[in-house]
Amino acid sequence: MRRRGAGGGLRVAAGVLVPLGVILALGGGGYFLTHYRGVTVMSQAMEPTYRVGERLVVERVDADEVRRGDVVLVRVPGRAMDRPVLQRVIGMGGDHVVGDGDRITVNGKPVDEPYVRRGEADPATGPYDVRVPEGRLFLLGDHRANSYDSRYFLDDQSGSVAASGVLGRAQEGFAVPAVWGTLGVLGVVLTLVGTGLGIGGYAAGRSARRSLAAVPHGPWSEPVSRGLAD
Repeated sequence: MRRRGAGGGLRVAAGVLVPLGVILALGGGGYFLTHYRGVTVMSQAMEPTYRVGERLVVERVDADEVRRGDVVLVRVPGRAMDRPVLQRVIGMGGDHVVGDGDRITVNGKPVDEPYVRRGEADPATGPYDVRVPEGRLFLLGDHRANSYDSRYFLDDQSGSVAASGVLGRAQEGFAVPAVWGTLGVLGVVLTLVGTGLGIGGYAAGRSARRSLAAVPHGPWSEPVSRGLAD
């Protein structure tokens, strides 16, 4: 009887863990996969903020969620061989952006840029004074001397890119994405453990039933046994 109870207990545990694991796997893992993506930095354009080979988590955002100062992953047809690139949002639709090589102003206000790599002038680009069209973004790399950004396309809508081309926003930390990813992994583990317990409970139940079937039952079992003893 204890074997049957043990098998039942395992099956009860499986009945709790498997559904819970599926919920966590689909909820946490599903949220992570639909809201975040991992990328590897492939150029020096965003140094010193992000270096070549560094792994980042990018949050998928809508165009209207982008803000000045965000580092975005963006795909621009006809640029960078149509590959996604990381660049920083300097100006948004309607902004007046002016750069003289040393500093940038947006709508007449100087932009504080502690993230920019200093000490390397870029002779390939000169001063610019542009108005960003609505629905578009003016983007620059943090390594201004080594970034193929909006400054090189000033004749094409002031060098701006469509905000709809933004694929995501780089995350400064991993706390929130890690939580969702961890929940997804935990869900998978619980599902596997629960499945194992369910299989173990089924096997234990079958073993218990075979043991009971092997024991003689009925009113004839005791007399036969007594007769053999005599």
